[in-house]
Amino acid sequence: MIDEILSYNQKFVSDKGYEPYATTKYPDKKIAIVSCMDTRLTQLLMAALGIKNGDVKMIKNAGGIIQSPFDSTVRSLLVGVYELGVKEIMIIGHTDCGAQHLNPDEMISLMLKRGISQEHIDMMKYCGINFKSWLNGFENSEEAVKQSVEIVAKHPLMPRDIVVRGFIIDSYTGKLTEVEC
Repeated sequence: MIDEILSYNQKFVSDKGYEPYATTKYPDKKIAIVSCMDTRLTQLLMAALGIKNGDVKMIKNAGGIIQSPFDSTVRSLLVGVYELGVKEIMIIGHTDCGAQHLNPDEMISLMLKRGISQEHIDMMKYCGINFKSWLNGFENSEEAVKQSVEIVAKHPLMPRDIVVRGFIIDSYTGKLTEVEC
């Protein structure tokens, strides 16, 4: 499959298919969006929000949530604010999220079945990785969005003039509903 993608890419570049997407590194709308990596949202999210390439900084991860004040998503948001002119942040969870009910024990079992050794898992635990929190899902999308908004809004390095709001998008219709935080 990767070879097919590479073949397509060669044609895309030679045909100058990139020209309609030309933009700068600075988001035109001065917004950063944190959302889930769910495949249903790849095009739906942009279409439902009326945004195009160059409008926003898009940060995607499993669940579209922020797990801690020092995870890579917060780092990306801080870069967006201080280096790229972001003034508003949207945290967008979604309905029927696959990350919602992740179970760390089940994931470790799958790792073992795929050939990851128990020794490697034990070593990570010894090094301080808490699989229960690191690979855990969440019970309620709205609550996960609220917690993420709170982590960003109250972060000691986040300027107080940055607007941070939370939403849930319907994975099928694209309807956006604000989460009261």
